Amino acid sequence: MRPARPDPSSSRQSRPARQDQHIARQNRHSRSDDNIRTYDESDMAALMEGKKDPLILILDCVQDPHNLGACLRTADAAGVAMVIMPKDKSAPISETVVRVACGGAENIPLVRVTNLARAMGKLKELGFWLVGTGDEASQSLYELDLKGPIGIVVGAEGPGMRRLTGEHCDFLAKIPMAGKVECLNVSVATGVCLFECVRQRQGLGK
Repeated sequence: MRPARPDPSSSRQSRPARQDQHIARQNRHSRSDDNIRTYDESDMAALMEGKKDPLILILDCVQDPHNLGACLRTADAAGVAMVIMPKDKSAPISETVVRVACGGAENIPLVRVTNLARAMGKLKELGFWLVGTGDEASQSLYELDLKGPIGIVVGAEGPGMRRLTGEHCDFLAKIPMAGKVECLNVSVATGVCLFECVRQRQGLGK
């Protein structure tokens, strides 16, 4: 049994836009999805072996291939160590996804799982803290400690995370919105979350 998890805003010392289609078609990383290797749930521990404080991304039922490709491109730029998504109700790693990802689909281990909730449980056993995103959250993303082994969880544009996915997150956070729009595109929200993690981690070296 894992010990009780502390508030993420406290110290953790106690624990170890959719790209333009024309440009995307010309990208030198364009290739068939047949060349993209995907992993399964049993590979996660080996993929994370030897990595210090890895940042991972969990995509819950992102079905638009352009959004998925943009998420993978952003994840690669942010240094994400692994992207996890369900096999069902998610866009396949198609040629469109690979084009829009601009190399992200090739560079990051992509894990497709049968049961996302079960995979999230295994990630917790590996020491990850899972932070889900949702408009209903009471805490701001910028109030959380996003250092250490962290998994950012984002849901599909519109419905967001599924209920069971949200229940398996350790914390829920929202991105503060200053204007009149109610939410961000899923790939934009992914970028905001991942690069807040990057910002906090870079601060450790100062």
